[in-house]
Amino acid sequence: MIKSALSTRILVVVPCYNEEANIRSVVNELIQVRDQYGYNLDVLVVNDCSTDGSIQEIRQLPCQYLNLPINLGIGGAMHGGYKYAHRHGYDIAVQVDGDGQHPAGELPKLLEPLLRNEADVVIGSRFLDHQGFQSTFIRRLGIQYFRWLNQVLTGKVIHDSTSGFRAFNRRTIDIVDNYYPDEYPEPEAIVQFGLHGLRLCEVPVQMRDRQGGISSINTSRAVYYMLKVTLGTLFVYIRLANKRL
Repeated sequence: MIKSALSTRILVVVPCYNEEANIRSVVNELIQVRDQYGYNLDVLVVNDCSTDGSIQEIRQLPCQYLNLPINLGIGGAMHGGYKYAHRHGYDIAVQVDGDGQHPAGELPKLLEPLLRNEADVVIGSRFLDHQGFQSTFIRRLGIQYFRWLNQVLTGKVIHDSTSGFRAFNRRTIDIVDNYYPDEYPEPEAIVQFGLHGLRLCEVPVQMRDRQGGISSINTSRAVYYMLKVTLGTLFVYIRLANKRL
């Protein structure tokens, strides 16, 4: 059953940690796309206890916002956004990062499979048509590793498993309202979705390099990131696999 974009309630969740330089343009781009396509769309910025002037910027923008009193990391911020989407009855929840890497003009590509009821989870991938910003060599190696790990654990091939540009339907919102991985959740969540039997879909999108500020994952943190996410992914698999027995 094809849903109408006019009647489908969409919430775009934008996690924000020290994105004072980017958050205004991110929100304004989303509003422009909403008006262009006539989406029934709201924007929710989740300020993850930023230490710069992000919250002052956010308060001036045409969006809703949550202002977290402590820093929870990307997973905790998104979990708060998904709980908000669940509590307020949204049909679709979309993650768009606050650093400007996810062009709002690519949003219709993520929404179309959900509106056509062809998927429960849609992930925007940089690596299907290899256009736009492709990330650094080191990060691409990590992405290939997590693609392999996800495939081993779920049998599903997701080319851009660390992409935070993703959209969920109501069935998925119900699941992530109850639990969503913390800190760096993207690869772990794929295992969560696979073991729940959700329909995963990748669509080709073009991304940009971050438009300002500094990434939380630098070279010195890359090894920590790999180890933590690997352990987290395995724990998610063990916990959910045991529930199915």
